[in-house]
Amino acid sequence: MAHIRVRKETNRLYFDFNYQGIRCREQTALENTPANVRKLKKMLDRITAEILLGQFDYSQHFPNSKMLEKLHKKEVRLQQHLNGTPTFEDFANIWFDEVSVAWRKSYEISINFIIQRRLIPYFGDKDVGQIKKADLMLFRTQLTKVTCEKGNNFSADYINRHMKVLRMILTEAADRYDFTSPYRNIKPLKKDKKDIEPFSLEEVTLIISTVRKDFKNYYVVRFFTGMRSGEIHGLKWRYVDFERRVILIRECWLKGELSYTKTDGSQREIQMSQPVFNALKSQYEITKSSEFVFTTNIGTPLGDNVTKRVWHPLLRHLGLRARSPYQTRHTAATLWLASGENPEWIARQMGHANTEMLFRVYSRYVPNLTRNDGSAFENLINSKGDF
Repeated sequence: MAHIRVRKETNRLYFDFNYQGIRCREQTALENTPANVRKLKKMLDRITAEILLGQFDYSQHFPNSKMLEKLHKKEVRLQQHLNGTPTFEDFANIWFDEVSVAWRKSYEISINFIIQRRLIPYFGDKDVGQIKKADLMLFRTQLTKVTCEKGNNFSADYINRHMKVLRMILTEAADRYDFTSPYRNIKPLKKDKKDIEPFSLEEVTLIISTVRKDFKNYYVVRFFTGMRSGEIHGLKWRYVDFERRVILIRECWLKGELSYTKTDGSQREIQMSQPVFNALKSQYEITKSSEFVFTTNIGTPLGDNVTKRVWHPLLRHLGLRARSPYQTRHTAATLWLASGENPEWIARQMGHANTEMLFRVYSRYVPNLTRNDGSAFENLINSKGDF
C-alpha cells in the first residue's frame, strides 16, 4: 500500500510505499496542505504504476535518498543467490509485499511486526533454502523464554501466530525454489483455554446508568447489539435504517482507517431492540451532521482511547472486575440466549456462520442467567403425566 503521510513534528508531507519488498519513506519539503497532498498523490500514482510495470528507477525520483545504498546491497545479495535461494530477509519481504495487498490494515500491521521484529532478526541472513527444522524448533523454544512488558512470558497462542507466519513464508519459498520445506510435523503449542467474562443484566444496568451522559447511547448499543469495537466505531448513519429498524455492518474503523469487516460473514444486519432504537434516535440528534454515529468532540470516529479514558475508569469506579470492552459482545450473546431467542437468529446477529460457536462458547452461561438448570424440562414432562 502506498500513502502520502504527514510528519507530526514538522507538518511536512512524505511518501510511504513498498519497493522490492522494502518499506520506503521519502521526505519532502512540502507542508500539509490540500494542494500539496494532491500534487504528491499524482506523483505517487505514477511511482506505483512504474513499479507495477517494472520501469521504476529509484535514483531518478529520489537521487539523494539514503535508500539507494540499501537497495544496492539488496541487489548484490540477490545476485549472489542467483544460483541458490535468497536470504530469509529478502524473501520474507518479497512475500509480504505480494500477499499483504489482500489483508485488512490491522492484520497487515500485525504480520509485519512479527516479520520485522521477530523473524528477520533471527533468520534474516540465512539462505531460506538452508533453514532446518532444528532452527525452527530452537526459535520457538527461545520465544517461550521471552518476557513481555507486563512481566509475563508469551502465550502459546502468540507463539503459534509467529510459527504460522514462518510456516507460510517457508512453504511459499519451498514451492518457488523447489526444495522441501523444513516446517514438517511441527504441532502448534497447546493453548490455554480462555474463559469469557460476560456481564450480568444487573451489571449492565449499573454501567449504563452510571456512565457519562455523552457515552450512554454508545454503551447501550454495544451491550445490546454484540458489535465489535471496530464495527461500532466505523458505523455510519447511512448504515442505520430506522424504518426497518436494522443496523447494517459493512465497515470497521481500525488503526485510524476504515477497512473491510473481520470476515465476509461479519457483513450482516443487526435488528434493533427498543433500547437500541431509542439510543440511536437520541444519538442522531447529537451527531446527525457527522458521517459517523459515534464521534469525538472534533467529529472523528471513536478509537481505543475510549477504553482508557471511559471504560476502565468506570469499571474501577463501580468496583467491577477489569475486563476488555469485547466482553460487551459476549454479554449480548449470553443475554439473548438467556431470554430464549432462537440460536440461529443469535448467530446471524453475531455474524457467526452457524450455531456451533454459540453453543460451544456461550451456552454454559444460560443456566446461571435464567436460573432454570433443567427445571423447564421437568415442568414439561410433569405436565404430560406421571412417569
